[in-house]
Amino acid sequence: MSTPVPVPVLCFPPAGAGASFFHPWLGHRDDLRVVPVQLPGRERRLAEEECTDLDTLMARIVPELLAEIDGAERVAVFGHSYGALLAYETVRRLSEKAPDTAATLVVSGSNRPGTPRAGRVTGLPDDDFVAGVAEIAGYKHPALDEPELRELILPTLRTDVAMHENYVHTAAGPLDVPVLAVRGRSDDLVSATELAEWREITSAGFDQTEIDGGHMYLVDGWAALLDLVAAATADGAAS
Repeated sequence: MSTPVPVPVLCFPPAGAGASFFHPWLGHRDDLRVVPVQLPGRERRLAEEECTDLDTLMARIVPELLAEIDGAERVAVFGHSYGALLAYETVRRLSEKAPDTAATLVVSGSNRPGTPRAGRVTGLPDDDFVAGVAEIAGYKHPALDEPELRELILPTLRTDVAMHENYVHTAAGPLDVPVLAVRGRSDDLVSATELAEWREITSAGFDQTEIDGGHMYLVDGWAALLDLVAAATADGAAS
């Protein structure tokens, strides 16, 4: 009996983070192949020019992701907070360029695309910007308290936040891709009602669930999240 091929899971981190955010997830399940998406201008791609607009970013990374999932029958695309926006835009393009690969979009801790967020922080002075991000993200990276590390992180964080806040939803119609929407049960930034609005961006199956924790529940609750992804992409899952 042949061993099932693991389903690739393309993973987009929250604003300011890199692919290393997902390193603890690697190899956790035999039925999933976690693929942390490394964006230009950070971590091992630090020498590359950073993309400051969504279309340029997608043009850079989508061909790489198509090569990553080449031959796969199914793929999951996951993103948390700002990463959920990147996951959504990636799935839109993968659906066009790889229509024979069955995709599942898994979004976490995020309003649906096209829903403006309160509390714009783009362009604020450093201290106000850091405080504003902590408020709207419910999380502050420890390195932001270290002056030298803060100087390294701030430009990337500013780029991600500006891209998120300047985003304009231009989709002509809903995705024909099932969506799993997840939030921390105690998340005080994205409500269950707001999360449910992701139903509007798909004409395929939609499911919504919660995991114990707040907005950044996945820092400790990632194993439970991967269990949900595995169930959503298993043979026979709704599509």
